[in-house]
Amino acid sequence: MHDSTPAQPFWRTTALADMTNEQWEALCDGCGKCCLNKYEDEDTGGMQYTNVACRLLDHQSCQCADYPDRAAQVADCITLTPEHLRKPAWLPETCAYRLLAEGRPLPRWHHLRCGDPEAVHREGASVRGRVVCESQVEEPLWYLVDWVR
Repeated sequence: MHDSTPAQPFWRTTALADMTNEQWEALCDGCGKCCLNKYEDEDTGGMQYTNVACRLLDHQSCQCADYPDRAAQVADCITLTPEHLRKPAWLPETCAYRLLAEGRPLPRWHHLRCGDPEAVHREGASVRGRVVCESQVEEPLWYLVDWVR
């Protein structure tokens, strides 16, 4: 007898810590928000985002211009691992890594669900066209934003 039940996608069946490197990297939705300057509110513990991007962020593609060597080039760049997801509040609320760590589903516009890597940009969930480079900014705290998505 043939089982006609479709296979579940890897992000529903594989724990973050058990994912292959390829699966792990595929989770990134390409929004670019993790590459923004952000500050933790000392009173609430909440994150305050700016629209000031790391110098390595390509503002059009929302991808790192030197992904393999980013940590060597940017002192405070975080190479995301499952360990970092124990307290994922520092990641954007729409981040696939954070969503899965919190037991929530991927948004409908995520490329793994819809098959279109441009959907994140069309949906307005990325930083495309909405950021400035940190080399052009004197004081990032003057650039606080509230990302709706």
